[in-house]
Parts: sequence; structure tokens; C-alpha cells
Amino acid sequence: MYRFISIFCIIGLISPLLSNGADTRPNIVFIIADDMAWDDLGCAGNPNVRTPNIDQLANNGMRFTNAFLTISSCSPSRASIITSTYPHQTDAEQLHWPLPANRLTFAELLKASGYWTVAAGKWHLGNFIKDRFDEVREADVSGFQLPTGKAAKAGKITQKVIGDARSGCDQWVPVLKARPKDKPLFAWLAALDPHRDYDKGILDNPHSPESVRLPPYVADTLKSRQDYALYYDEITRLDRFVGDVIEELKAQNIFENTFILFISDNGRPFPRDKTTLYDSGIKTPFIVHWPKHVNPGSKSDSLVSSINIAPAFLELASLATPTVFEGRSFLPLLRNPKLELNRYIFAERNWHDYEDRVRAVRNKKYKYIRNFYNDLPNTPPADVVRSVSYREMIRLRNEGKLNKAQKSTFIQPRAKEEFYDIRNDPFELQNLALSSDHVKQLKKFRQALAKWQKETKDKAPPFRTLDEFGREDGQALPVRERPRPNKTEMTKRLRAYYEKKQAK
Repeated sequence: MYRFISIFCIIGLISPLLSNGADTRPNIVFIIADDMAWDDLGCAGNPNVRTPNIDQLANNGMRFTNAFLTISSCSPSRASIITSTYPHQTDAEQLHWPLPANRLTFAELLKASGYWTVAAGKWHLGNFIKDRFDEVREADVSGFQLPTGKAAKAGKITQKVIGDARSGCDQWVPVLKARPKDKPLFAWLAALDPHRDYDKGILDNPHSPESVRLPPYVADTLKSRQDYALYYDEITRLDRFVGDVIEELKAQNIFENTFILFISDNGRPFPRDKTTLYDSGIKTPFIVHWPKHVNPGSKSDSLVSSINIAPAFLELASLATPTVFEGRSFLPLLRNPKLELNRYIFAERNWHDYEDRVRAVRNKKYKYIRNFYNDLPNTPPADVVRSVSYREMIRLRNEGKLNKAQKSTFIQPRAKEEFYDIRNDPFELQNLALSSDHVKQLKKFRQALAKWQKETKDKAPPFRTLDEFGREDGQALPVRERPRPNKTEMTKRLRAYYEKKQAK
């Protein structure tokens, strides 16, 4: 009901703005990388990754150095962004669960107000909300999803498309060319790059294994470096398409009136990164380019969450933020980068190939992580378990050659609580949860998390969802099926499964 009331109210709100017959509101281009770490860009401090076009956006715009996602999992992250709610509020909090039709999205509000709304590339939100856009050009799912049945036994994504289509970006410029010239534009441009699996030879000048920067929790071997180098290659390919978008906007003479936001949906697909609530999983690049409105080369270290994106887009369109949205607009930071928008940011981890339930709260100095299923190891997603880098980790583990940080994904059980001093321990390696020097800080963060869980109605699910892949080999288990049942159907099946199991 609320969804339809909101759309109806839009008509009344926007009509005064169009009294002269011209809609001069800014165009909005939202670019989403797939599985890219916040710091794997030249402008973010890694000059070994070639990203000239993204760097130029940052040099001429504002870069947010403390921007975070609500989850480090592809489809739940996107569902959270488009609804400005936390994943557990969307009923699409697990990977591949479709966003229900009754959820209000910012896209439909823009559409109702006169924007031409288009999505191109990775979709990953299900079929129920495609009508919120005027057009959706969806990338082939074989580019990021393991097939089912016999094909799954090979444990390798087999892409059906070739060439630039593998990037998920090949329709970005074509949709821009197709836009109606009498309406403002909203474009949701979602890449597949740099999601696994990786192909060799996609660049004429590929990154060398020697040039990559490995975090201390990943084993430093030649094979691992080769894996990272291919990841870098896909980031550079993505950067090329970002450049193409910029050139097309300039060719259409709308670049000066276009607000561009570049982010990633979650962290890099490597051990202890993607799906985790460490910064390597939930921290995102967050670059805003808006000529004459953003000071070139500016930065903000204020805490920003991905739930702040939708309200900002609505503000750009002169629309109010619905009360059902959890976030508020980050646009005031463009005028005052030091403004405190969020005292804390919150994030969660739910099922993603493997069962888990984790919650986190962070400010600029500390992070608190609560592992509710601490009996389970901190297993990375299945595509990472199958990766060269993780196979190297397993080999070295079996040989007794991993250091303490590199063993972290295998520890079982793991700590119930984790507490980190981010400023002094950016890789989050020294757990201070048992430190007598941090009792007061730990208590404050526990209370902040409990308050957030209560306010957002974050409750434990009635049943644990089954693992769909082996935790040691990443191969599909018999319970896996695609398309994946939605939350309602999954709950029914799990109830029957556990009742049958208990009866034996």
C-alpha cells in the first residue's frame, strides 16, 4: 500500500517544477563494479592498477574515504541500495533471493517523476521489480553464476557470451544513445567485472604478477599473484567502459548536467574479503562527479553507508525521502565534507553459498563484529574456495606453512566477538574483544548493535539454510538448485527438512 501512495504523491510534488515545460533536473548515472575492493584503484592508493578514467572522475570530483556497504554479497547489496533498507528488511537478504514485488524502490519514484530509468549489465534483483525501470538490458547470467546439473560438477563458470559482453558493460553506451532527449536520465550501469571467473588475455598489456599488492592474510605465492593480476586486468577493462560512458555523455552535451556515482557492490573475490564484514569486504570506492557542484579533487572522510544513496538520488530529483527508507541523503557532504552524516555504519552477513550470520557496527576508529554462528569457519564464497589463491592457501595449510593471519578462514570455532582498532590495525588482525583496555569501548559498541537490531527488527531466522557447496573444494552439493527458491518457499522447505531430521 505504502508503495502506491508514494508514487501517487510524486505527481503532486514534481508538477510545479515542470511549469515552464522544461525539466532541467540533473541526469544521474550510477556505476556499480562487481566484487572490487575499495583500494584497488589508482586514486585510492594502488598505482599498480591502471584506472585512468575512474581516477579522472575522482580528480575532478569528490572521493569518500569512509564509505561502506550494508553487506558484502552481490544481490543483497543491490537490494539494499535500491530500497534504502538493510538486507534483513528486504526479504532478499540471502544471495539469489529475488526482491519482492511489494518493496518500494527509488527507481520507480524517479520514473514516476519523469525520469527515463534504465538498467544495463548485471541485474541480480529478480523479476518482480524490473517494471520499476523503463528498460532493463540484463547481462547473461552465465557470466557470474555456476550452472546447475552435470555442468556444475566442473566447478567453473562457463560464459556463453564472448568479447566485451563478458564484462557486462557492452550495453552501457547503447542505452545512453537510446535515451529520450526530452527527459532527464537515470542509468543503473552494473558491470560483471571484476567478478570471477577470470580469462587470460583480455588486455594487450596485462598486469604482471610482480606488480600486485597482497594483503598479509593471503599466502604470497606466484600462483596467487597470477590470480590477483587477472583480477587487476578486469578492473582495467571496467575502467575502459567508464571512459566510454564519459565520452558518450560529452558527445551528447549532457556531461556537465550529469551526476555520476561510482561504487562497488562488495569487496574483492579473494580469501577473507568478499562476504566478510572486514573492511576488505564492506568498504567501497565511492566517487562523485558533478561539475560546478563538487570541488575537484575533494575528499570526505565522513561515514557514508549505501543506504544513503537512494535518498541522495531522490534529492537530486527534487523528491522527498519516503519514511520507509532507512537512509538519508549524503548530498550535504558535497557542501560540507566534514559533516557527520552517520555516527555509526552497520553491516550484516547472511547465507552466501554457505550458512553464516554475522553483524557489525563501525565508526571511524573501531569496529565490532558479532559472529552468531561462530561454530562455523569463516569460509569465503564458493567461487573463491575454487580459486587458485585459495587452493594455494589449502595446500600451504596442509603443509603447515601458513602464518596466523592466513589461517583465519580455517579456524573453527571462531571467536564469538571481534573488536578492532581500525586506525592502528587496518587489516583487522588483532582482536581486542578480550582486551582489558577496551572494556568500555566494547560495551558501547555492543549496545549500539543491540539498539540497531531492535530498531530494524533484525531477528534470527527460524532455521539455518543449508550449505550448497563443499567448504573445502567449492563444488556444488545435491541441495543446490537454480533459480533459487525465494525466502517464503525456502523457509517452508527448511521447516520440512528439520522436522524430518528431528523425527529420525
